[in-house]
Amino acid sequence: MSKISGKNTKPEITIRKIAHSLGYRFRLHKKDLPGKPDIVFPRYKKVIFVNGCFWHGHKNCTRSKLPTTNKKFWKEKIEGNKKKDICNYRNLKKLDWDYLIIWQCEIKVGNRNKLENKIQKFLDK
Repeated sequence: MSKISGKNTKPEITIRKIAHSLGYRFRLHKKDLPGKPDIVFPRYKKVIFVNGCFWHGHKNCTRSKLPTTNKKFWKEKIEGNKKKDICNYRNLKKLDWDYLIIWQCEIKVGNRNKLENKIQKFLDK
């Protein structure tokens, strides 16, 4: 478990490349914002979280299936992460920041146009 990184993951790098190719400039992992968002657009007061389906309990996703061993531990762990996420999202809203969640399962080959549109729409509104 210690080898699992929370920063600069492949899905996160993919989303950063898409945002950069659309002409947006951003900051990474701002510690002074709730949840330390993966990608921060200070100019727009908007952030993007690139969530792993397993770690954040993506509903109805095959990647979020709990391991068969030590189920109680994993259920508590994932539920705790989900509660923390909700708290972070609320705190961001209180600070007048908007957020977008992109799930790991959304980032796949052939889905780039859909992701570009989603990011563009989020940052333009």
